[in-house]
Amino acid sequence: MNDSAGVRLWNGAMLPTPGVFQIDPAHTTAGFVARHLMVTQVRGRFENVEGTVHIAEDPLDSSANAVIDTTSITTGAAERDAHLRSADFLDVETFPKMSFISRQVHGGASGPKWTVVNGQMQRRRRGGAGKFVVVGELTIKGVTRPIELDVSLDGVKGDPWGGERLALSATGEIDREAYGMTWNVALEAGGWLVSQKVQIEIRAQAIRMT
Repeated sequence: MNDSAGVRLWNGAMLPTPGVFQIDPAHTTAGFVARHLMVTQVRGRFENVEGTVHIAEDPLDSSANAVIDTTSITTGAAERDAHLRSADFLDVETFPKMSFISRQVHGGASGPKWTVVNGQMQRRRRGGAGKFVVVGELTIKGVTRPIELDVSLDGVKGDPWGGERLALSATGEIDREAYGMTWNVALEAGGWLVSQKVQIEIRAQAIRMT
């Protein structure tokens, strides 16, 4: 096995040396969590994800982008998946792709304490070594909105084929109605069938290209 992964120490964390990493779809999960009947968590994922991660000399100048095949959504229930693919939600026939592009990277313990997300002031989430806040733009159904992701660089490791792989994870939250996904059913006892807020959970592995 190749153990000569390119790493360096930066602010107490072992980070990759500069280069371009390509997302490995076979070892990447772009998942989400929504609530049903206001109490039960329903998890799903998109099975087809492509993208790149550019690690800069100054890690705060790094960037990332991703394209997700909306038709690849799965929640483990065929009827629910068909509804999510319909015009009520993702409308995959019209919008077969969704995308993300980063705009700024802030170190886990640095950067401004406050930021503006969807027109509202929010206090930044803080982290430690190897943790970052990535500010970017998420496009769903042709609508582009800002999003903040808490990103953790989980490690860099050589693989048995002489390559080098970067593991990272990210979490965030979106308001699905901001992307035109407004379908819902009011409950007699109050509340809604499907939550307006959706949690984003990403576990990614990327292969060094340069």
